Amino acid sequence: MSDLEPTPEDRGVEPVRRGAERDDRTGRSAAAARIQHQASWVDQQVRLAMERGEFDDLPGQGKPIEDLGVEHDPDWWLKKLVERENIALLPPAIALRKEDAELDARLDRITLEREVRRELDDFNRRIVETRRQLEGGPPVVTALRDVEAEVAAWHERREARVEAQRAAARAAATEQAADRPSWWRRRRGR
Repeated sequence: MSDLEPTPEDRGVEPVRRGAERDDRTGRSAAAARIQHQASWVDQQVRLAMERGEFDDLPGQGKPIEDLGVEHDPDWWLKKLVERENIALLPPAIALRKEDAELDARLDRITLEREVRRELDDFNRRIVETRRQLEGGPPVVTALRDVEAEVAAWHERREARVEAQRAAARAAATEQAADRPSWWRRRRGR
């Protein structure tokens, strides 16, 4: 406003204040009335959604909320993540032992020799790195893997699997031929 224009107070008009507005019917402020109206609208939307069945079959329905009333833990989300994703938080020495026990099965899923060699080199590198660290915890007792011996064992296991698959295929073919009707075998025999 310029200095020449009269202010609302000069004109005898009360200035409009948003917080000070009063609803003539209830005597409450207009802001409180709007909030109350919005809350009842939200309640109505929830009620309609319940009637439509949009909240049926939700996970945890009818069960108590877990950890309700327990004191606040700032790391609750991390603990839930570890539990949900089944993440193992093991010391490096123990993790290497576990990986060593599962290494042959993991190698058997690989189809290329160079990938098997890469896996073994990576495994051996992590063992050496873990031995060099001076952190506390159990000692690293996992032995290094001989890459050439492991690749030879991988080839043997792979050949055994291929031969087992061939034998199973031959047995299935023999069984299928035995299940054919006798007239089929007679015609084929001519």
